[in-house]
Amino acid sequence: MPIGAFINVFPPAVFLLVHLVAFLIGAYFAYRAFGAGLGTLGWAFTLYAVAEIVYMTYHLDVTVFLFAHTISEVLDLVAFVLVFIAGVQRVMARRPAAA
Repeated sequence: MPIGAFINVFPPAVFLLVHLVAFLIGAYFAYRAFGAGLGTLGWAFTLYAVAEIVYMTYHLDVTVFLFAHTISEVLDLVAFVLVFIAGVQRVMARRPAAA
């Protein structure tokens, strides 16, 4: 038995619910980030929310797993890079100018 095979007993609605909640969290954080003037961080959370929508396409039988998973992983990777960039920008903005 492969590791994690137990997950197959859950109905697809459970996975849709998990991704829907993750989407809502990402969309809320994006909204808050854009509202605070943190555009880079806002785009990071937006990409994360879009990745969750792409994951849902598999559970809705619109795409195959490997396609949805690959696209979502790329979106998550770009989002992760943007979170890093946003953090570095904030740190660099607080550093005193070098003489």
